[in-house]
Amino acid sequence: QVQLVESGGGSVQAGGSLRLSCAASGRSFGAWGTGWFRQAPGQEREFVAASTWSFGNIGYAESVKGRFTISRDGAKDTVYLQMNSLKPEDTAVYYCAAGPVNRATMFVSDDYTSWGQGTQVTVSS
Repeated sequence: QVQLVESGGGSVQAGGSLRLSCAASGRSFGAWGTGWFRQAPGQEREFVAASTWSFGNIGYAESVKGRFTISRDGAKDTVYLQMNSLKPEDTAVYYCAAGPVNRATMFVSDDYTSWGQGTQVTVSS
């Protein structure tokens, strides 16, 4: 099973940027898809972005489309989430995930088998 280690969270003002990283250890991502989810206090975990790298499918939640970008460095076995034009409503704990998902299931958290520990993102107005 792949272990995921996240980094890059922090506090920024509205309009600022952050880049989250998710490094694989134990084994490579291989052909697995990777996704980012977030959970704000008192709310359910929600989908943010995902990709099935082997098949070129990328998806974003409507709330982040045009502001966030998911990418991957295969040589480093690391997935990134570049977050620009951050808003206070983006405040949440962000989790990366990996698993044998496809273009239909990459939006669904239950289909991911490995999860990172979560990293806090706080956006102030």
